[in-house]
Order: sequence, then C-alpha cells, then structure tokens
Amino acid sequence: MSGCNNTEKSNTESAIDHLGIAVRSIDQALGFYQGQLGLAVGARETVPHEKVHVAMLPLEGSRIELLEPTEADSPVGKFLDKRGEGLHHVALKVPDLEAAVERLRASGARLLNEPRAGAGGHLYVFVHPVSAGGVLLELIQA
Repeated sequence: MSGCNNTEKSNTESAIDHLGIAVRSIDQALGFYQGQLGLAVGARETVPHEKVHVAMLPLEGSRIELLEPTEADSPVGKFLDKRGEGLHHVALKVPDLEAAVERLRASGARLLNEPRAGAGGHLYVFVHPVSAGGVLLELIQA
C-alpha cells in the first residue's frame, strides 16, 4: 500500500481537465446534454488547425468537450468514420507542460504534435494511444 501513497502524492498536481466526445453534430448532441442533463454551454468556438467545432460544457472541476469536425478528413472526422460517436480523448491538466513533454520524449513516448494553443487558448499536446494505454491523451498546461 505504500506505493499507492506515492502515486497519490505525485498526481495531486494534475487533474482531469475535460473529456472530449466526438459527435457528428454539436447541435444534436446538445439536445441530450442540455435538454436531458441540464448542462449549459460555457463556450463555443472553431479551432481551424484541428478542423473542429468545439462546445465546452462546464462541470464541477472539469468539462465535457463536444467535438464536431469541420471537414471529413480532419482527425475527428476520421475518428467518426472509423469508430462512430463517442469518447475521443481524455485531457489532463499538468502543472508544467514543458517538463511533461521532456519526460515523455526521454521515455520514447509518441507525441502527435508540438505544444500549441487550442480551444480557449490553452497550450496542449496529444500523446498517441500506443504510449498511453490505448487512450488518446491530451496534456494541457495548467
């Protein structure tokens, strides 16, 4: 059990920032998230370099990010064609993105992009599922 304490301590500076959900239509998805669950949209925007429309739904301490492709050949568009709607990625907020990227590179992890600004102006990097236990992982500078 002593190993659990070390893990808990090392993770206290990181937190789940949001869950990214790929949808074919944000407006249709909002029928469920707003209409059935009562969640409000905190922000909507388009991220041109990711070819995606985004709607952020704030939760206590986290968010749900709805992702709608602007083009069929976008990463989210390809995801939808291959897997359909559903969980696209998990985003973790980290205290030092630059240090996290350095550690990942040193360990041989596969990064999908260089750190850059995304939705809401947040600095982020994606870690390929092959390096993150089968999950597309987004790391965001806290």
